[in-house]
Amino acid sequence: MKSIKHILVLFCALLPLSLGAQRAVSSGAEEARDSVRTEESQGLDMKSFIFGHIGDAYEWHITEIAGKEISIPLPCIVIDNGLHVFMSSRMEQHGYTLNAEGKLINAATGKRPVDLSVTKNVLGLMVDSLLLVVLILACASWYRKHDVLKEKPTGLAALLEPVIMMINDSVVKDIIGPEYKRFSPYLLTAFFFILINNLMGIFPVFPGGANITGNIAVTMVLALFTFFMINLFGNKHYFKDIFWPDVPLALKAVPIMPTVEVIGMFTKPFSLMIRLFANMLAGHIMLLSVIGIIFVTAKMSAVLNGSMTVVAVLFGVFLDCLEILVAFIQAYVFTMLSAVFIGLAHQEPEQKTN
Repeated sequence: MKSIKHILVLFCALLPLSLGAQRAVSSGAEEARDSVRTEESQGLDMKSFIFGHIGDAYEWHITEIAGKEISIPLPCIVIDNGLHVFMSSRMEQHGYTLNAEGKLINAATGKRPVDLSVTKNVLGLMVDSLLLVVLILACASWYRKHDVLKEKPTGLAALLEPVIMMINDSVVKDIIGPEYKRFSPYLLTAFFFILINNLMGIFPVFPGGANITGNIAVTMVLALFTFFMINLFGNKHYFKDIFWPDVPLALKAVPIMPTVEVIGMFTKPFSLMIRLFANMLAGHIMLLSVIGIIFVTAKMSAVLNGSMTVVAVLFGVFLDCLEILVAFIQAYVFTMLSAVFIGLAHQEPEQKTN
């Protein structure tokens, strides 16, 4: 119950931030709506609007004031007949441009170079990782300076301790069993990494707004980490069940069951990858679609546009609150399923009784 109370406190603390972010979005939407009304020939491309926000980019868009885009240029690093480093704002001056998919290409040849650029998602990943390290080190610093047997945790330590204990005791320890300590560091890191990125992706204000866990490359790497933790540290009984399971000999000799089990080795991390990616991406698309209603109805009647704006803002606030809950749930589900798969790789054979 104590852990649940602390989580509810954290949820309530994040709610005002979410509402504030939603007001900023709606305020920006109102300004954009007024500008759209003045341009009769201008229409909204919903596909570009949505995927422009959730996709990666070579610059970090902040806002647009009086038709002038305000963004932060990011460093482009390409290998194309040598190493070239330049800011995205000077891309054309160095002979590069973007294709229809938003990928950097050589303007002369049309070919894609080896691209090592620091894009929006890469920078967001760096910022969120740094934030995670700062939070954990700040929490660890409190424990180094205080006697935990005599003092109660305060501040950040009081906020993080129940969450850490809940994941470590109720998920990692209970699911994996006696060998849980070997895997606690990875699973706790995965939980907080996903949680921080999920929460930062909700807020549209820099340095938030990067759709990191909605990028399948990121979720694929996380799933691969779990895959390696399962198969590099699995016991001999785990591999016996895969390549020589306790089934009739005919099913092993063909081999039907070993093939099914080997496929299962890869479907487990694949399901982790798709689940996290799809849920976070869908949440961002739903929120942007609701906000897009304001722009779609901007050229219609004032009554319709005004009423739909109210509906969009209210429903957007609801979706923002739901996104905060989903951020926790998806981090928890990924950690729990990873612990389940790791635990299955460390099961001991059942003792046969006469």
